[in-house]
Amino acid sequence: MANPENKFADNVAGPFYVDDSCIACGICETEAPENFKLSDDGDHAFVYKQPDNDEEREASIAAMESCPVDAIGDDGE
Repeated sequence: MANPENKFADNVAGPFYVDDSCIACGICETEAPENFKLSDDGDHAFVYKQPDNDEEREASIAAMESCPVDAIGDDGE
């Protein structure tokens, strides 16, 4: 389970985030490309845009559920 205390600083503010357990596998960017991307150094993914419609929210939830290391959290803000 993702830990909000360990979220990467490059996540934009909002309910979804990626924490430091991310292994940069690329699944979240595939599931929700409008919301997740890899850092410039390729070290980790992060939320660059919070979902702003139902389709993006569903894709972000799918990304969270598909994450092999549970690095994606949803604070439900």
